[in-house]
Amino acid sequence: MNLKPNRRSFLMAAGATAVASTRAFGANDTLRIGVIGAGGRMRDLLNAADQTGGFNVVAVCDVYGPRRDEVRQRYGGTPTTHLEYREVLDLPLDAVLIAAPDHWHVRIATDALAAGKDVYLEKPVTHTIEEGAKLTHAVRASKQVLQCGMQQRSWSHFRDAVDMIQGGSLGRVTQIRTYWWQNYGNFHPKPVDMQQLDWKLWLGAAPDQPFSLEKFYRWRWYWNFGGGAMTDLFTHWIDVAQWAMKSDEPTLAMMLGDRYIFTEWECPDTVQAAMRYPGFDVVYEGMMSSSVDDGGLEFRGTEGTLKIDRGGFAVFREGASLADNPVLSERSYLDGTVSHMANFFECVKSRKDPRAPVEAGVAAARAGQIANLAYRRNTQIAWPQKA
Repeated sequence: MNLKPNRRSFLMAAGATAVASTRAFGANDTLRIGVIGAGGRMRDLLNAADQTGGFNVVAVCDVYGPRRDEVRQRYGGTPTTHLEYREVLDLPLDAVLIAAPDHWHVRIATDALAAGKDVYLEKPVTHTIEEGAKLTHAVRASKQVLQCGMQQRSWSHFRDAVDMIQGGSLGRVTQIRTYWWQNYGNFHPKPVDMQQLDWKLWLGAAPDQPFSLEKFYRWRWYWNFGGGAMTDLFTHWIDVAQWAMKSDEPTLAMMLGDRYIFTEWECPDTVQAAMRYPGFDVVYEGMMSSSVDDGGLEFRGTEGTLKIDRGGFAVFREGASLADNPVLSERSYLDGTVSHMANFFECVKSRKDPRAPVEAGVAAARAGQIANLAYRRNTQIAWPQKA
């Protein structure tokens, strides 16, 4: 496969909207950061932040003591540790990184914005469709920056691919196939020290229920806390599709799902979903007990097909011989989370809108939530729904 990258000649952020700054920054100023939700995904975010540099972690909050201690030790024992996230928001910080379970996202983020903090908010940014308007209003009514954790928007080859699609290189695109296969059977939860866990606080506004090791580690697969594959995995891919096609809301959704392997879950472990947008369709398939092929997208157009994943993309021209296909390919050698975190830090200083604004995050989460609604009602959903 030949490496023929189609590099950008412009920055997406060039025309970003400026917003007022809460403090003036010099080019070399160090950002003061708070960490809220210190589990595995936060570990990934901090790995990316460490590669970016230019920040100090001032405080860390988590309901589980060992996770607080891990972050504190990672940064030389200097961050203060907190059980209650509001204590972090009371500190003189520039921004917070939020990677708590989904059902906490909007509550913590809106409180952080009200406290004058910029926010990096993991996806999905909302837990329910209704929360979208609340989060969007909180961001746009404030002077703060909020970056949604849709890191493909900062991944160079995804940005190049979107340029090509929007430039008409594939002809008319009428179908987008998305997929993601993982194997949760290879993951075994570790025992929890109940003396160091505040389970009631972890539950938050969710219904009171006994502690469950499965829910604590695999909360994404229970409706009180997450939305399964459609808000965990599909959210990333539908964001790319909506971004590339300049269309952010399906008009029709249907979903077939089953719990074949992980019968203790509430969300399906095997999924087939389909959505109609104005002028094109999006399909998704995936399961959580087979990881061969991992995840990716295919944009199928009248003149060519673009296949893309986190490793790169390739373009296949209609009518070209096998020897001449792919006609273009590009590989990626840097995790887009690093570039995404760098973009967030830059926007904290410049006060420009980040690459993944709140509207994009809300729209991506909403698409998966509409599909889940169709699944739970066992019917196809026309959107927007009539009152």
